[in-house]
Amino acid sequence: MSNRIAFQGELGAYSHEACRNARPDLQALPCATFEDVIDAVRTGGAALAMLPVENTTYGRVADIHRLLPESGLRIVGEAFVRVHISLMALPGVPLDALEKVRAHLVLLPQAASFLEKYGIQGEAYADSAGAAAELARSGSRTMGVLASDLAAETYGLEILARHIEDHAHNTTRFVIMAPEPDLRRRGSHGMMTTFIFQVRNIPAALYKAMGGFATNGVNMTKLESYMVDGSFEASQFYADIEGHPDDPAVARALEELDYFTERLEILGVYPRDPRRD
Repeated sequence: MSNRIAFQGELGAYSHEACRNARPDLQALPCATFEDVIDAVRTGGAALAMLPVENTTYGRVADIHRLLPESGLRIVGEAFVRVHISLMALPGVPLDALEKVRAHLVLLPQAASFLEKYGIQGEAYADSAGAAAELARSGSRTMGVLASDLAAETYGLEILARHIEDHAHNTTRFVIMAPEPDLRRRGSHGMMTTFIFQVRNIPAALYKAMGGFATNGVNMTKLESYMVDGSFEASQFYADIEGHPDDPAVARALEELDYFTERLEILGVYPRDPRRD
C-alpha cells in the first residue's frame, strides 16, 4: 500500500503544510490539479488525498463540491491550516534590497500594509510555493516571495519577516479522503458527518427536510447549494453536521431528510477537529 498523501500544488504550499501537520507519517505527493490528486488515490499512487474545501476569507474553493461526490472517495478526516504569510528571499539578501515580491494573487492583498510600508511592489504568480522554487533557481537578489514558512524551508530561502498578514483569522479547511469510508468512532472531540442531497420537487421540501435537524437538536455547521449539470431546475446541497449517523438524534434527522430527497449520499464520517472550537 502507498505511504503517500496527495495534494494540489508545489512542495511548500499550504496544502503541503496541511499534509505534514495531519499525517507526518506519510510522504507528501504534489499534483498539478485537484483531479490529479483524486486520480492518485484511485490508482493506488497515494493512500490519501488532502483537498481544500473552504477558506475563512475567500469562501468555498471553486469546483470542489462538484468534485467530492464524483471522486468515489470518502472523507476520513479534516484539517485546518492557519494561513500565515512570510516574506522570504535568497540567503544574505536584506529587506531593503527587495524591489518586488511574487505571490499567488490572493496573498498579495493580505500583506498590503507591509508591502506599502516598505515600498515593495507585488507581482502575481500562479502559485506561491512555485514562486519560491523559481526564486531559488533564478538567483535574483531584488525579488522576494510571500509564502509559507514551509516554502522557505523547502527551497533554502531566508525568512526576512514572518507572519505579515494584515488580518489574523485567515484559515483554510481541508478534508482528508480515502478510497473506503471509516465509520469507527474516533478522536476525543466528537464526530462529523458530511453528506449531499437533492430535495424532491415539492413545495417547501428544503424547509421540511431541514426541520428534522432542528427538532432532533442536531447542529448543522454548513449548508451550501450548487447547480447540477448546469441546470437552474436542479440544485444539490452539501452539508456538514455534528455527530455520527448511528447517534439516535442524527439517525432520526437523516431518516426525515431521506423522505424529502431524491438523492442522499454520505460522503464521510470523521473526527471533529479540535480547532473548530
